[in-house]
Amino acid sequence: MNATAAPAVFAPWTEPDAVPLIHLNGVTKEFGSFTAIDNIELEIFPREFFALLGPSGCGKTTIMRMLAGFEDPTRGTITIDGKNMAGVPANKRAVNMMFQSYALFPHLTVADNLAFGLKRSPMPKSEIKGRVDEMLRLVQLTKFASRKPHQLSGGQRQRVALARALAKAPKLLLLDEPLGALDKKLRQQTQFELMDIQEKTGTTFVIVTHDQEEAMTVASRIAVMDEGRIKQVATPDRIYESPNSVYVADFIGDVNIIEGSVSLVDGEKAELQWTEGARPIRAMSGQGISTSDKAAFVVRPEKVAIATTEPTDMHNRVQGTVEDIAYLGNMSTYHVRLADGTLVKAQAANNRRISRRGITWYDTVWLSWSDTAGLILPN
Repeated sequence: MNATAAPAVFAPWTEPDAVPLIHLNGVTKEFGSFTAIDNIELEIFPREFFALLGPSGCGKTTIMRMLAGFEDPTRGTITIDGKNMAGVPANKRAVNMMFQSYALFPHLTVADNLAFGLKRSPMPKSEIKGRVDEMLRLVQLTKFASRKPHQLSGGQRQRVALARALAKAPKLLLLDEPLGALDKKLRQQTQFELMDIQEKTGTTFVIVTHDQEEAMTVASRIAVMDEGRIKQVATPDRIYESPNSVYVADFIGDVNIIEGSVSLVDGEKAELQWTEGARPIRAMSGQGISTSDKAAFVVRPEKVAIATTEPTDMHNRVQGTVEDIAYLGNMSTYHVRLADGTLVKAQAANNRRISRRGITWYDTVWLSWSDTAGLILPN
């Protein structure tokens, strides 16, 4: 019996010899006295699906506009495919951009929308129809070639816009909130279609989004931004499991945050003194914490167990009262108020019918978590 080789892991950022497609070196962008981008260093590699994630006004769209050539850095350099982009206009870059509005021509058919940019490119006219047909197959819209945009659904228009952006085979495709106009279910379906198309074409995608779930789903790596700075760049699992700051932990997904002071640091382990008379919280040590520092313990609700009896085998255990329950179908989130007023959330899978569950409002319960479930981070 022949053993099947494991698929190669895509992680060029871990390879010392890998050459990035995009390099932002000390890039700052100022609009008058306002600093939109503050001395950013960033590398994005070929074939990556890279996400710029952050709240409105954090600078992610400004980075995209500088990559596209619509804005110039105030200081620093942007390199794409080894070439300094200083002075290179947008139409001379191997970059295309897909806007949230899709910007399709309403009077043109789907096929003509795809051909529009190709007719103004150096591509021989004899090759344009073949390229249009190839793009229609890629986005599974061949039978809609003769329709006009108003005859398509939102998801189909999104795919036409994507095909048009990819038709000229750019080395870099910029996507500005590309799924923002779609309803939640279609948005989730389209995320996987985007990933499949990106993998098939091998084009480097950079997506701007404020939707954490979207970034976690599609991206090979995520840059979490705030106030013009990059807080952390890592794979989705590392961003979620090992955030480097309370800001990142709080921005990505749901999290409990308990503030206190560091009472012990021992290698990868640490303890946090958080309220008078309570045993210290044991957790993993985040970077840059020292004894007596102000810090915060962060733990995801799904890593917190809830029970009606005291789990004496767990060091991290606290008692409280159920204040609220959010029923989410496959799971429930319990909001538990501790004696000192701290609110802690715990999640439990709904593997029983509602009538058979043992915890309800105003019950006294115990919450517990392992010593490796959370992190103590600088605050």
